[in-house]
Amino acid sequence: MLQNIDLRAFNTLGVATKAAYFADVTSIEELQRALEFCRERNHLPIVLGGGSNVVFTDDIDGVLIRMVLRGIDCTLSGNDRLVQVAAGENWHELVCYCLAQGWYGLENLISIPGSVGAAPIQNIGAYGVELSRVLESVTGWDCDQQVLHSLSAAECQLRYRDSVFKNELKDRFIITSVTLRLSSEACPDVTYPALRAELADPDTATPEQVAEKVAAIRAEKLPDYRSEPNSGSFFKNPLISAEKANELLLQYPALAHWPMPDGQVKLAAAWLVDQAGWKGRREGGVGIHPRQAIVLVNYDGVSGNDIIQFAAQIQADVMANYGVSLEIEPRVY
Repeated sequence: MLQNIDLRAFNTLGVATKAAYFADVTSIEELQRALEFCRERNHLPIVLGGGSNVVFTDDIDGVLIRMVLRGIDCTLSGNDRLVQVAAGENWHELVCYCLAQGWYGLENLISIPGSVGAAPIQNIGAYGVELSRVLESVTGWDCDQQVLHSLSAAECQLRYRDSVFKNELKDRFIITSVTLRLSSEACPDVTYPALRAELADPDTATPEQVAEKVAAIRAEKLPDYRSEPNSGSFFKNPLISAEKANELLLQYPALAHWPMPDGQVKLAAAWLVDQAGWKGRREGGVGIHPRQAIVLVNYDGVSGNDIIQFAAQIQADVMANYGVSLEIEPRVY
């Protein structure tokens, strides 16, 4: 167990906070020992993956556990491939590895930063595909019951950027591995308009071509956190009622929106932030990226509180202009 560790290198926003205690966990046994350390000192553990979806607003007066478990195993089931992946594996590297093995289904999700263990928490999604499409099960440590057990995909309650791990099992269930149902048969999803428009012949595109194009689009649209510290999309696309959406569309016909199966309508947070005048705007050392209106960049290493205060101004403007509440996507500590 390390002490008084600078967390700048462990969060992609580059916020300089410290953790009183820090543990890299490479096995279930090490996780159990770290949690026992927490119980002995009455500390609530904070579990970290790749650090691409967190905002630290203060020092951590407790234990930060970084999940770095490794390992990928595959079981055959007809044309399906059940791929069990340890929580500490890098998500982007996993997608590349699966493509190289001829295991398909993840190609649209290439270049998403972070760890495999964080993927179900967010139900990560991009270019027409969400994790829920390929998730088979999740295994993890239940801190209340002190036992390792698995949850089916249905039990994970995956929704748009949401899951049981953000609700009933928040701070209770620590994901140790994820099992995905992939296929040896290539059947890429090219329905997303922005992706389809970039492919030379979308109806004959291979999974490898889809992955290459998605990676290129993301590289063009999104800044690299290593040179421009950011946490990806800082705001979720808001879900509103169909009635509210109709009201907005009468005033703003160009408002990007998508009807959802449950009757709600999803709005493009980037459109709202852009139209409110925040795209490319900077205040001090923090700002909105000029190419992507929902990517907040920590240009000068400001504090987490400065980042949240900047975001709050954007939220207030969007609410005042459109009557829509923007929710911050990263978890704030």
